[in-house]
Amino acid sequence: MPSSTSSSLSKTAAIISRPARPEVARIFPELLAWLNAHGYKVIVDPETAKYSTGQEEVLGGDGTLLSAVRVTASTDAPLLGVNLGSLGFLTDVPLPSLFSMLDQIGEGRAPVEKRSLMQCDLLRGDEVLGTYKAFNDVVVNKTALARLNNYDLFVDKAFVSSYRADGMIVATPTGSTAYSLSAGGPVVMPTVNAFVITPVAPHSLTHRPLVVPDSAVIEILLRSDEEVAYLSMDGQPGLDLKDGDRVRCRRSEHKVSLFRTEADFFHVLRTKLKWGER
Repeated sequence: MPSSTSSSLSKTAAIISRPARPEVARIFPELLAWLNAHGYKVIVDPETAKYSTGQEEVLGGDGTLLSAVRVTASTDAPLLGVNLGSLGFLTDVPLPSLFSMLDQIGEGRAPVEKRSLMQCDLLRGDEVLGTYKAFNDVVVNKTALARLNNYDLFVDKAFVSSYRADGMIVATPTGSTAYSLSAGGPVVMPTVNAFVITPVAPHSLTHRPLVVPDSAVIEILLRSDEEVAYLSMDGQPGLDLKDGDRVRCRRSEHKVSLFRTEADFFHVLRTKLKWGER
């Protein structure tokens, strides 16, 4: 939920949702009424606008919140993720707690947590083809029918190793519980200043996930005779890569601000990953 603080003269809320979820149609009129009653100027995304008469808060799952992060990254507006599904490490506010959480935000009592954001550059020779932002991870991967690719990894221009693998993941601490975790990477507390580099199904068992400081510049060089790799940020549709392309990852100058509940990170892990209680 991008929003001003309670002490601001003008308060704005933007609603970004996944309209296909039936809960959105049910909760949206009540949410809009609450925001209007509390003096917020309300902006909605085009898909959600069909539930209003033409009117920033985030309704949906982690995927919706990741989209909101990319839209608001340069504004430093805090986001509130409301969970309409069953699994979500970012959207930890359950729907029944939405309005009590909004009260806390309005009264300035809601804690805000700063999270790292990653900048990714795609280079072909000396040309930068594009610059992107990622909140969870940057992935260089082979296509479904391709053979293993070769990747050279550099950290702060120092050569680390050559990997023969399905792909390579560079994850933020927030993204350590996403694709990197399923590929065998470690769980990292979101407030740790680090990046995780995880090979996907490496040919050599000695190639393990690597944790580096987030002050490092990470570069992955694709070495492949075929155009059989792609680059993806936060699970979005990929960009085709060619032999010799380089993917450079570094810490963004921007941070992501999230309104959080009082639940600690380990409670979230126990709940989401079904870890056993004492």
